[in-house]
Amino acid sequence: MSFFDSEIVQQEARQLFEDYQSLVQLGSSYGKFDREGKKIYIEQMESMMERYRIFMKRFELSDDFTAKMTVEQLKTQLSQFGVTPQQMFDQMHQTLERMKAEVERQS
Repeated sequence: MSFFDSEIVQQEARQLFEDYQSLVQLGSSYGKFDREGKKIYIEQMESMMERYRIFMKRFELSDDFTAKMTVEQLKTQLSQFGVTPQQMFDQMHQTLERMKAEVERQS
């Protein structure tokens, strides 16, 4: 069975995508959030990034050819922007840390 044939993998991928889309859409109003709303949004983004990191690690650890190709495609796409997957996660983490610091200064 292929990595992508797994119902669990399909369900998690679908849920990650839907949750990410919802957060991105919600994020367009981030500037209008009160302090607590911003904190909740940041926490949700951190949780999303951790779920995504775990999901990608499953791809990396899989022996499945299509999973390995997916990882390689991601690396190729990111390299066009001059970053690795780890750098992408690090940059997102730094952004969330800056957002947290900004929220704390607003108190």
